[in-house]
Amino acid sequence: MQIDQIPLDRLSVSKANMRQGKKPPDVADILPSVIRRGVISPLFVRPNCADGHFEIVAGKRRYHASLEAAKQGQDDITLPCIVLADGDDADALEVSMIENMLRQAPDPVTQWESYTRLVKEGRTVDDIAATFALTELQVKRILALGNLLPRIREAYRAEEIDAETIRHLTLATKAQQKAWLALFDGDDAYAPRGSQLKAWLFGGGAISVKAALFDMADYSGQIVTNLFEEDGYFADSDAFWAAQQTEIEKRKAQYLEDGWSAVEIVPPQNHFSTWEHEKAPKRKGGRVYIAVNNRGEVTFHEGYVTQKEGQRLRKAEAEGKDVTALPKMARPELTTTLATYVDLHRHAAVRAELANHPSVALRVMVAHAIAGSPLWKVEVQSQRTRNDAVNESIETCPAEVQFDERRRAVIACLGFDPERLTVADTTYARCSIGPLVERLLELPDLVVMEVAAVVMAETLAMGSELIETLGIHLSVDMARYWTADATFYDLLRDREVATAILAEVGGEAVASANAAEKGKTIKG
Repeated sequence: MQIDQIPLDRLSVSKANMRQGKKPPDVADILPSVIRRGVISPLFVRPNCADGHFEIVAGKRRYHASLEAAKQGQDDITLPCIVLADGDDADALEVSMIENMLRQAPDPVTQWESYTRLVKEGRTVDDIAATFALTELQVKRILALGNLLPRIREAYRAEEIDAETIRHLTLATKAQQKAWLALFDGDDAYAPRGSQLKAWLFGGGAISVKAALFDMADYSGQIVTNLFEEDGYFADSDAFWAAQQTEIEKRKAQYLEDGWSAVEIVPPQNHFSTWEHEKAPKRKGGRVYIAVNNRGEVTFHEGYVTQKEGQRLRKAEAEGKDVTALPKMARPELTTTLATYVDLHRHAAVRAELANHPSVALRVMVAHAIAGSPLWKVEVQSQRTRNDAVNESIETCPAEVQFDERRRAVIACLGFDPERLTVADTTYARCSIGPLVERLLELPDLVVMEVAAVVMAETLAMGSELIETLGIHLSVDMARYWTADATFYDLLRDREVATAILAEVGGEAVASANAAEKGKTIKG
């Protein structure tokens, strides 16, 4: 491989360069090295025309850093270059992408733009996957960003939208994307994100195709697919439930034909509790319970009897009776409708009393905020971004350190696993809410308030108007929790903002004296 030294004035950036664009790149990090030692790593170029000029396929930042070095007085700058053979734009773009990806991973939107250009140049998904050592699914996931409105893509590039939200937005129609953008850009509305966005898109609940008992080949309704997840979702929940109920009835009939004494369907509003039943084989009168939940999932509990029936069977066996010859127990005292009637009246009575006992209600509310319930969905605000420097800045800041100490104390107080990362956690839902309420009832009010404060802090939505409202009400002094660090200055790109900060810190005279300096100098 031959490396040629080519003068700076005979080079220009190729349109096939992955990072081509009108805006010059930020070269503050490599400029001191280029000024002191020059460019060491060679650029990839290809002949541009017959007059000896070359266009840069890979190495745009090194080229622009050299232009800055020339402005500061360095003369006769030449750059080490590997000259590529003549080829089409797709060949040049692939070289640019490979070289850039090895140096600094591009953001997903830049990848999408580049892959899209390759597709337009005639490359297939298979070709792209083979060239960049990716799976076809990974390439398709990047290309799926093309289904998003440009405004959404740019917000994602600017890290204003997280990856989970973007994945769900690829499920949205253009009309839904526009409606979501109106909420996102509005001053008085909150745009749903993450799993809340999925529920918003599907009108309150997303039913996965994995929940279907029926053969999907026979289903004629629309399925919405998401390249970021293996399964799709039913666009019409009514059509799903009609097909699902038909299949449940078929399964019930088959169980009865197979000799089960009874088959009971447990609807979504009820719950099948194994602890209220005992295992019993078919020959001893065991029945099948088909439990259905709001997500469309169906669980078949085979071979169960009630506790009262179990006691009866054990007594008969102890007396040496043939349990298979015993007459079936009488029907339950309460029909399904009557049982629902009783449940609703008990619910009405308990909640009426609960409203008269705020201290108990507080503990129940805190337990729901921690563990969730069929009516409560718990989601902890993530403190992670795609930027490692931002993550490190947050993890080590005084506010996060102080909050984590409080959180550790609450986790210990509730008797949770010390390794647990958060107090609120959906993986602990339902099965632990009863014992959790009992534990909270043992604690004094002040301690419960401490627990509530930590849980509320964990589940406080980032970027919402509530942050500003609480900040003002609590008189939060940001100087107590935050000082400008290296990450802040690396992310600061606006020259006017940097100059304004300098004026506030160093005075107007200092700011005026440095107004013409480079951004790096002002930030320093």
